[in-house]
Amino acid sequence: MADGKKLSSLDASFLYLETPEMPMHVGSMAIFRLPDDYKGDFFEDFKAMIVSRLHIAPILKARLEKAPLDIDHPSWVEDDQFDIDRHIFRASLPQPRDRATLERIVGWAHAKLLNRARPLWEFYVFEGMKDNEVGLYSKMHHAAIDGGAGAALTSMIYDISPIPRKIEPPAAGSKPGQEPRDIAANLLDSYQQLFSQSLDASAAKKLQLPRTGKSDIGSILFDNAMYQIESAVRFAGNIPTVLKSVSDVLAKVADPRSRESLVSMVSPPTMLNKSISSERSFAGVSIPLSRAKALAKQAGGKLNDVVLALASGVVRRYLLQYGTLPAKSLTAAVPISLREEGNTEANNQVFGMICAIATNVDDPKARLEAIIAQSTKSKEMSHPLRALMPQVSNISMLGAPIMVQILALLYSRSNLSDVLPPAANITVSNVPGPRQTLYAAGAELLHIFPVSISTHGQALNITVQSYRDQLDFGFIVGANIVPHVQVMCDMLPEEFAALEAAYAPPAADIKGAAE
Repeated sequence: MADGKKLSSLDASFLYLETPEMPMHVGSMAIFRLPDDYKGDFFEDFKAMIVSRLHIAPILKARLEKAPLDIDHPSWVEDDQFDIDRHIFRASLPQPRDRATLERIVGWAHAKLLNRARPLWEFYVFEGMKDNEVGLYSKMHHAAIDGGAGAALTSMIYDISPIPRKIEPPAAGSKPGQEPRDIAANLLDSYQQLFSQSLDASAAKKLQLPRTGKSDIGSILFDNAMYQIESAVRFAGNIPTVLKSVSDVLAKVADPRSRESLVSMVSPPTMLNKSISSERSFAGVSIPLSRAKALAKQAGGKLNDVVLALASGVVRRYLLQYGTLPAKSLTAAVPISLREEGNTEANNQVFGMICAIATNVDDPKARLEAIIAQSTKSKEMSHPLRALMPQVSNISMLGAPIMVQILALLYSRSNLSDVLPPAANITVSNVPGPRQTLYAAGAELLHIFPVSISTHGQALNITVQSYRDQLDFGFIVGANIVPHVQVMCDMLPEEFAALEAAYAPPAADIKGAAE
């Protein structure tokens, strides 16, 4: 990674919004099984493998370097004091050394902030589990990675056979830094290119003005000026697209048929929409992927609709236990990737939509059908905004970092989320994963349960990762809101069984087919 690569506004926002009660890292709890004849030290073998492959993912050796007085976004620079033993730890798992115990420890560890003086990631290896299993809890700051770019890290950690593949070592040598006269020459060349070509979106997108890459105030002001010029040119080149998107949004809002969709996106207050503490509760559960896909096909929807229906059923059951289920349907914030196929850059390229999840519908079949209809409407409503996101997601303003951090801390300390209406009631995210069996340092990967982010006002986050023929659900929640989220996790298989039963053919049809 080249020194001085400044964070985008979206990436940096995850740093600014972070408070002690609201860490902004994501992770996973992976479960491995060692071969029966394994005689080595898995922790040391795993660590050695990661060390040999660090050059595949340069972000793992990059630390943050703040701008003076926080006047601009920080930059990623290579950590010249990088020490692998500060990032990969041999962790202790007390008796009975089972998955439930591991989940409790993962919930506790996920609430702890990462050290910003080091690269923003940590791995914890838990050995000695039952059935020759090993647990791996990993976490990385959201400023450095999102679910799509995580595929690049997956290729570094995992292999498709028990024998780890050989990775070529990094090439020797480094690029020398630019001299001031080089920067000036590049700047003149860039301006010449700018004025000698027509101003269209493709040309504007390619424009790259020179940067000093240095962290003194003069260099930051120069680099920010170059960035603002680039942004202005790119925005000008995209004006037709922006105007069309704005026109489409206004047309959607003005359309009487869209008003029902907009009303459905208003979230009712619930016990899940309060300020969270600096403690987390975590649990994971799995269901068969092929059966979930079959359900989606029968219902005429997508796999994500089935995931939303399961989340809806679980939350509905939980709130009914406390007699606090609102008459109006709850909503879910659903992240949508803007990442183009093949793009593995380690940054965030996400968008989101709000979808009503029909918690006010009792029948599981009718609930799924309602969710399919609502998600289709939500996608239609959010589609015009997708083209706008690349234009507004990287707006940069000098002085913004410290201003946003102060506002985030004020929001956290004031408990405003207890009185303001929630933007959404829960977060539900679906991350596609590999279908083939993966291995790490010779151990077979059995499960990979996502561990995501809880926020003030949206305490519950349900993220699902597909792997082989299974969907691994990870439930993370503020422990002051739901002290034992395992209760919710246990409801999911029951809800899945109820949904399958709702779509099962009548017994008479089965008997007739057999005859």
